[in-house]
Amino acid sequence: MNEQILITGGRVVDLTGERRADVRVIDGRVADVAPSLDPTDADEVLTADGCVVSPGFVDLHTHLREPGREEAETIETGSRAAALGGYTCVVAMPNTDPTQDSVSVVEFVRRQGEAAGLCDVRPSGSITIGRLGEQLSPLGELSAAGVHLFTDDGDGVQDPLLMRRALEYAADLGVVLAQHCEVKRLTEGAVMHEGRCCSTFGLPGWPSVAEELMVFRDIELVRLTGAPVHILHLSTARSVELVRMAKADGLPVTAEATPHHISLTDELLAGYSALYKVNPPLRTMADVEAVRAGLSDGTIDAIATDHAPHAAETKEQPLDQAPPGMLGLETALGVSLAHLDMPLADVVAALSWKPAAIAGVADQHGRPIASGEPANLTVFDPNEAWEVQPAKLASKSRNTPYVGVPLEGRVRHTLLHGTPTVIQGDATR
Repeated sequence: MNEQILITGGRVVDLTGERRADVRVIDGRVADVAPSLDPTDADEVLTADGCVVSPGFVDLHTHLREPGREEAETIETGSRAAALGGYTCVVAMPNTDPTQDSVSVVEFVRRQGEAAGLCDVRPSGSITIGRLGEQLSPLGELSAAGVHLFTDDGDGVQDPLLMRRALEYAADLGVVLAQHCEVKRLTEGAVMHEGRCCSTFGLPGWPSVAEELMVFRDIELVRLTGAPVHILHLSTARSVELVRMAKADGLPVTAEATPHHISLTDELLAGYSALYKVNPPLRTMADVEAVRAGLSDGTIDAIATDHAPHAAETKEQPLDQAPPGMLGLETALGVSLAHLDMPLADVVAALSWKPAAIAGVADQHGRPIASGEPANLTVFDPNEAWEVQPAKLASKSRNTPYVGVPLEGRVRHTLLHGTPTVIQGDATR
């Protein structure tokens, strides 16, 4: 691909504000930003009429499945889905086989991401070995290997003493622990949110308090240790309020919300379709509205996809046997703009520079669009209405709940280190 790109006709939105500007990229960096730039013979011109030019999106919560479950996703296919969704960086969750609890596995994930060349794949590490909650992973070795975010996602650290020790180590290392908040004893056998709908449908329920107890516990452990905690996929109104109070107290607590927890409710389980089975589960409309409000007022820092591909045969199992999770990378922007009553710049912040800061990648991603800055960029039409066609998704899996659901806002171009990975909505490789 041409190493000199000119993006014309767009509206630049970054952490410094908004302005009408053309953007020229040379050798992986932004070279010029001006109200109007004349194309040269060396430029490959990408049109952005009616579009927003923003720093690339950063996903704090992506399941790429490789190594171990390549039938559902590979790092290459997941990276392609990320690029099509406007992402220039994703944090790969450690729910792999083997677990990302050693330098060798982390380096494998990183190398596979580099080989794909579609997205900056940053491996996370598990807090405990095998995500079993019994013994801490070698946090120091993994940190030295470049891991910044650690999580036992899918299995929150149940032992409060072990979590305290992990936080104390994290404080010394300057890394971030990200917690999946779920008290397992309260969710055994659960398939959906505990409330009116689960009683009506005759399904075992996942109570809100199972999330909220661990949110509260870890906030108090942050207060004790001074170490930062990032709370994954907030889903209840009370969890949002607990984080709001923690921030008011000045504690180093950050949080994320998924596109599905701002757009879907537990009522969708009426058809017993495993497409709507996620962890934490879809909640009530009151919870959805509270999560939206948390994003709007900044209590919740980031929109994170929790992109969780599953092979078709697994999602076709009975609801109590099917694994939780749904796709998210290619639809996150469209869902967010369709369901959030927020200024556009605030939505972009939650997709880009805010998660970049939490992930420890703010030196390369979420940067201001200015001369000399890395050219990790997304160009999207905020007004394009569209619907998902599963067969056209880049992911190896098809477990999306958004078929037939109107979405708003679609990616037109994505640039990684100045090289287009998506042009006019199509991946370049």
